[in-house]
Amino acid sequence: MSESQLAPAITRPGVTTTGPHFAPPASPRAEAQLRAVALCKSYRKGKNTVRVLAGVDLSIQQGDFLAIEGQSGSGKSTLLHLLGTLDRPDRGEVYFAGQRIDNVGRRQRDRLRNRTFGMIFQFYHLLPELTTIENVLAPLMIQHSVWSYLRNRRRFRKTAAELLEMVGLAHRLTHRPCELSGGEMQRAAIARSLITEPKCLLADEPTGNLDQTTGREIVDLLRNLNRQRRLTIVMVTHDRSLAGQAQRVVQLVDGRIAAA
Repeated sequence: MSESQLAPAITRPGVTTTGPHFAPPASPRAEAQLRAVALCKSYRKGKNTVRVLAGVDLSIQQGDFLAIEGQSGSGKSTLLHLLGTLDRPDRGEVYFAGQRIDNVGRRQRDRLRNRTFGMIFQFYHLLPELTTIENVLAPLMIQHSVWSYLRNRRRFRKTAAELLEMVGLAHRLTHRPCELSGGEMQRAAIARSLITEPKCLLADEPTGNLDQTTGREIVDLLRNLNRQRRLTIVMVTHDRSLAGQAQRVVQLVDGRIAAA
């Protein structure tokens, strides 16, 4: 499936994106950009109820680079999914820029994930039939109507190429995921997460499927994005040494914030 084939297939109206520029940092006295209040979440496992989060409070300022560190099963990915509206809490609230977002409807959640939050996952989730640059453009294909996308296609491709150059993939624009290494696929996923100019980047174990050296390169790339673009980043990891590369670390133990 090519870029031209994908664009008409998934169409939603949107606003024009103007390139890889990010908002300046907010005043230190500004309200938290992203805030969790007493979040609780449980899941059913057979006849049993497994408590994952047990009243999590967390405040993240614009421009923060926060690492949520914890062992497998501590609830850190669940917390990230609640912050990014991928799931709903059983109790508690999530706020972005002072507005509650955990209880909004499906369309509003889709819009938040397409325009406000950029997301990076452990397993990349690149579409195998698309080239690298087409994968990066996919969020814009979803965001815009067919005609809006086609009118702006040249500018969008230029922005995507600039992002791929920034993450070190200028020589891989026309390669498909099967032709990329794990580190290259994660770099492409990072470029894709930035194409809609998100206000907050949520990274769920972004190095978990990579070797140690490549993982550190990915974290270095995230640090540079945070420093140079003042992009808010929330990263989940079980690796304490990688978590220590963030500006701030919170530890999640048994569904609660244990240390900061």
